[in-house]
Amino acid sequence: MPVKHAQPNLSQSQVCELMKRLYNLTAAEMRPLPSYDDQNLYVAPCEGGEFVLKIMNSEHSKNITIIEVQTHAMSFLHQNGLPVQTAVPTASGQLMSLEEMGMKGADPSAFITASIINRRISSRASGIDQLAGKKDFVRWQMEHPHLSILERENFIWSLSNVSLLKGYLNVLDGDPLQEAVKSVITQYEDYVIPKRPNFRKCINHGDFNDLNVLVQPDDNHGYKISGILDFGDMNSGYYVFELAITIMYMMIEHPDPIQVGGPVLAGWESVFPLNQDEKDCLYLLVLSRFCQSLVMARYSVTLHPENEEYLMITSRKGVKILQRFWELGKKHVEKVWFQHAAEFNKTMNKDVN
Repeated sequence: MPVKHAQPNLSQSQVCELMKRLYNLTAAEMRPLPSYDDQNLYVAPCEGGEFVLKIMNSEHSKNITIIEVQTHAMSFLHQNGLPVQTAVPTASGQLMSLEEMGMKGADPSAFITASIINRRISSRASGIDQLAGKKDFVRWQMEHPHLSILERENFIWSLSNVSLLKGYLNVLDGDPLQEAVKSVITQYEDYVIPKRPNFRKCINHGDFNDLNVLVQPDDNHGYKISGILDFGDMNSGYYVFELAITIMYMMIEHPDPIQVGGPVLAGWESVFPLNQDEKDCLYLLVLSRFCQSLVMARYSVTLHPENEEYLMITSRKGVKILQRFWELGKKHVEKVWFQHAAEFNKTMNKDVN
């Protein structure tokens, strides 16, 4: 079960001191970036460039091995031509630094990392569906002596662990949403779990949402993806999990959520076609991710009410979408998604020919 921990809250002067001491850079511009439980900052130094400085919370900082694997994954994807963040070595050549923070009521240590970034323009870009599939395919080929740590057996954000949400349903007491969430969990256990042995395995990014995608203008008056951020939820899973997560978060950002599934599905399958069991479970996996997001947001607010605005970003929009899609039902939603995917592929093939 997630525990209450002190979210880092370094002052501007402390951050300036860290940037100078660790990276020999002088911060000219600095501003906070959203974070679920760490402290993230945008830093533009006098020496040039743009960086994200991440100060991890005390709980995450206890597990150096998983941080090393996450950092290795970023470097591996970058070396294979994918636009992901990469850790910047400190002046002493380290990719991270364990610092004494002195935070009251918490483990006084926190890892500090910095990443080079491209400026964020918008969350809307073409190719997000194909890139989501490609990065999982490439990452599955990654080697590391501690890859097994990504199994994360009781990790609440893994779509393998939807049943663990039962332990948090009290945060929905008195809310009609509770019955819908219970029903989704039951359907997941009855329908998805028996089919899971036929899912293809991979290593999931696990949090492919609009806040973790950077884009920049392209030559066609649109946008192209220039960066993928935040590997903190990386875990061993299945390709269809990443697709479900991608669809769910893109639905949050679309004015007509049911229209999202088709194009994302078409783009994904152009890289990695689903098998029949994966297709059969996609609807429930998308709803399961909604349930994870809504329930854990409510629970996290009870631990960190000071961060409610950020914690509830997805939840506020997601409640109505979850209720609507549960009411529409699997058969209707799948019909829309798969028909739109077929139409999208026809259009794309015509353009190519």
